[in-house]
Amino acid sequence: MSGYLDRYARRRSVCHRLPDGLKVLLTFALIGAALVTPLERWPLLGLEALVAFSGLSLAGVPLAYLRRRLALFIPMMVLLTISLPAAQGFRGGWELQGTIVARSTISLLALLWLVNVLPFDELLVALRRWKFPPVLLATLSFTYRFLFVMWDEMERMQRARKVRSFGRGGLGFLWATRSRMLGMLLIRGLTRAERVYGAMCARGWNGRVVHLEDDPRES
Repeated sequence: MSGYLDRYARRRSVCHRLPDGLKVLLTFALIGAALVTPLERWPLLGLEALVAFSGLSLAGVPLAYLRRRLALFIPMMVLLTISLPAAQGFRGGWELQGTIVARSTISLLALLWLVNVLPFDELLVALRRWKFPPVLLATLSFTYRFLFVMWDEMERMQRARKVRSFGRGGLGFLWATRSRMLGMLLIRGLTRAERVYGAMCARGWNGRVVHLEDDPRES
């Protein structure tokens, strides 16, 4: 999974050469604009999506990379918001669902642009300079690091399943197996998180992420 999230972040396009602070500012400006744009202004939402796509194109992010992520994200958002039309009496519910899906998609495109023009470690440093809460930065840092660990764990589980079933099985068998795998992955993740937390406490973890430029006397 190496480079899975920010695999294109170390290129040399015009977007990559922008200052780090400006990248963060542009991203949050586009997300803020999408969040305040109603669905009635759909041409403006389309323009915001076009801006996000243009930025990703200038950064050299392949269309296949975006297609895979949108193919996962949009159906998930539709399923999460499918109950809104019924809850709103099938009048304003469809509009609310469309608004949430459109805004979420534009926000996702903006964040994909950011993580692919700014390496994740440098992004955390830039957010730190912008005085983001240390707890949020620590959470993002650990989440990013352990995504790779959990991804490797899932790949080992999938390899073990294929060895035991020889790659055979119908759709029902596949769904049942993957459901059990997700449950096992959750249990293994919680167990590993407890071990990691105990090891961090044994090494003097005080809840603060220390960077190389920090003064050790401030820890």
